[in-house]
Amino acid sequence: MKNSIFGKFANKAIALLGSAAMILGVSACGQSNDTSASTDSDGLTKVTFMLSWAPDTNHIGVYVAKNKGYFTSVGLDVDIVAVAQAGAEQAVNNGVADFALSNLTNVGVYATKGAKIKQVMQVQQKPSAIWCSLASNTEIKSPKDFDGKTFATFGSNESDAVIRRMIQTDGGKGTFDKVTVGTSTFQTLSSEKADFGGFYATWEGVQADMYGPKLNCFTEPDYGVPGNADTIGVITSDKTISSNPGLVKKFVQATKKGYEYAYANPDDAAEILVKEAPDANLKPAFVKRSMKTIVDGQYWGDPAKIKDGSFVFGTNDVQGAQEYFDFLAQEDAYTDSHDKVIHKAPQAKDLATDEFLK
Repeated sequence: MKNSIFGKFANKAIALLGSAAMILGVSACGQSNDTSASTDSDGLTKVTFMLSWAPDTNHIGVYVAKNKGYFTSVGLDVDIVAVAQAGAEQAVNNGVADFALSNLTNVGVYATKGAKIKQVMQVQQKPSAIWCSLASNTEIKSPKDFDGKTFATFGSNESDAVIRRMIQTDGGKGTFDKVTVGTSTFQTLSSEKADFGGFYATWEGVQADMYGPKLNCFTEPDYGVPGNADTIGVITSDKTISSNPGLVKKFVQATKKGYEYAYANPDDAAEILVKEAPDANLKPAFVKRSMKTIVDGQYWGDPAKIKDGSFVFGTNDVQGAQEYFDFLAQEDAYTDSHDKVIHKAPQAKDLATDEFLK
């Protein structure tokens, strides 16, 4: 649990830093994507799904779909694998994984460096990032109090841009020191090496409420950050879409069914995640609380609109993503494969498709 924060912010950091390994992987392996499907002894098509980090409730629909037989019912044998060191996005781009959990923000970042990947289903429909200090730190009452303090960061330009905007919107200058997170952001704050850091309301926020340390948190939309930074969903490669659209549709439909089941039956889905991901050592009470937070906060969409058909579960929020992309471009957070700043934002409409939800 203590390392789960790495899933959001380190994955974004990997994307935004544009490391040499990532750049070489995209340029050298981007065209070697092998999407040829193989079958197992039962005649099922083998598919690999890569986690974005450790198993958590963001991944829960895939685990439910596997447990409930939704994948096998459409002829798929899905292997859920740990994230590659260079990130799930690169693994999908290079054909190491067929699908992965990511978000449109990361897809946009990788696209600026030459990757050919696309989001085919968006689970989370609104931001869940929270930027927090320990509640015991009484000097921080709002984001402007981050001014001159130390930020526990994984090093991304994106996080810097978000914090700067939040501070300035709250009336501060937007200046802060930084320290790289060690074992976990919680530990970095508790050891007083930093004053504030980033978390997920649906995971670390729940952890803090249940087990401590208590946090004092602020959300991006309340302090001037536009759009949706947390467009979490399922990605695949452009090559897989073009060469095997039937496979993509089967995977998306079964995965969508898994997430819909989890949204409607959160406690049962929590038990399934705990059972299907034993190495994660997840506590059932914690996972159930996380799912309750997701359901109560309508993070995956308005259940009433899903029920009456006015919102299709899994729809990509390209408008919210584009607003956030434009903000990052204005803040010079994008760089190309040579680490040169790109001023033009990626286009969300070209990086997502809803065609497989129907």
